[in-house]
Amino acid sequence: MRKFRLPIYLNIRQKIIVGLSICILAVGCIGFLSHHYLRKIEKKVHFVQIADDLKNTILEIRRYEKNYFLYGLPEDIEENSNYIKKALDTVKKIAPELKGLKGATYLHTLEEKLLQYRKHMKELLSYHGIGNKKIIHALEEDIRNMGKELVELSTALMDFERKEILNITKLLKTQLLSGLILLIVIGIFLVPFVAKKIIRPLQVIEKTTLRIARGNFRPLPVYDTRDETQRVVEAFNRMVKELEKRQDQLVQAKKLSSLGTLTSGVAHQLNNPLNNISTSCQILFEEIDQANLDFVKKMLGNIQREVNRARDIVKGLLEFSREKEFSLKPTPLAEVVEKSIRLISSQVPAGIEIITDIPKDLVLDLDAQRIQEAFLNLLINATQAIESPPGEIFIKAKKDDLKHQAIITVEDTGVGIPEEYLSNIFDPFFTTKEVGAGTGLGLSIVYGIIQKHKGSISVRSKPGEGTRFTIRLPIKSNS
Repeated sequence: MRKFRLPIYLNIRQKIIVGLSICILAVGCIGFLSHHYLRKIEKKVHFVQIADDLKNTILEIRRYEKNYFLYGLPEDIEENSNYIKKALDTVKKIAPELKGLKGATYLHTLEEKLLQYRKHMKELLSYHGIGNKKIIHALEEDIRNMGKELVELSTALMDFERKEILNITKLLKTQLLSGLILLIVIGIFLVPFVAKKIIRPLQVIEKTTLRIARGNFRPLPVYDTRDETQRVVEAFNRMVKELEKRQDQLVQAKKLSSLGTLTSGVAHQLNNPLNNISTSCQILFEEIDQANLDFVKKMLGNIQREVNRARDIVKGLLEFSREKEFSLKPTPLAEVVEKSIRLISSQVPAGIEIITDIPKDLVLDLDAQRIQEAFLNLLINATQAIESPPGEIFIKAKKDDLKHQAIITVEDTGVGIPEEYLSNIFDPFFTTKEVGAGTGLGLSIVYGIIQKHKGSISVRSKPGEGTRFTIRLPIKSNS
């Protein structure tokens, strides 16, 4: 049976408020109970002081009682009567404070005994004039017994209240200990709650902003947290999609820009096979009447080869210019590099040599068209960096079996890049060339293409010592 759970989604601010509210409520409850018990102790201490005064008053009653029995002085009976009145006044004063409490029973009994004691004292005074010793002796004995009971009751009342103070103190200690344990338990549950619901989302936001700062624009998984974290990640993913869309547009714009550069070179490349075709056709026209069949076949073969050559040139340009969806397929790296060199060969100034060292069996999952675009941009940059030929461009590749990567380097012997520019070299529209001499998109597009292939690219350069770009692309374990 599926359990029903009430979905409660709180944002970070609400989670912090809930956490603080729980802590404040717990501390408030402990504080309230502690204050309540301390107030009770304060009242009990005050009552013990009154009970102690009451006991002293009763002891004074007994003292004057004994003096009267011994000496029969009227001032002793008067003092006895005054202290009885004082004791009764004290009892009446504190009785409302003990109403409904256990101590009220002792107080009520004490009041009754005081009234009886006063009554017997009055009877004793009335019999003294008559001189009936037997009755007087009986009354004196009763008064002594009642006086003893009064002392015992006052002592019992004090002992009871002292025990109450001790009990309340124990309760307060227990409550404080329980409160401490409760706070520890709340802390044990609250720390993971804060870590999971507050700190971790903030860390996700922090990592997301750091990824943006580092230029890592891969989409993040979205969790249904219904808080700021989810909104930040969703916004980040929307931004990634928009950036990918804009980057594709930039790639296409740069490609069209490159086509303008390549077209003039292609025209030059097409000129050679067309000249050869034209020459072969002219020879055939001149020699057609007396030419033998083998000679005709040879000329037609030359024409066919030059036509195929021209077709390959046009085909390479068409493949480069055609816009396709990003798609990874197992592709020999050497083949992609060779096509890139072929496309740019007419634009390479005399004296600049392109040297390759790529294993023929190095097959990677590539979008051939986009990787070709990346190599073309790197090669164009390299040729432009060699301002005064002669110079060399090296394209090398090797496997890194430990990291399952292919390491590709494109190195030139050009003028190099100043160190202060290296951190911005892959930024869109950043260029070290003069205004109008470059768009600043080439290396940014290269960076985006390599990122799409889940690879990385880095640069090392010193002025006057050339530049080396190092590309790392993932390679399958069985490749």
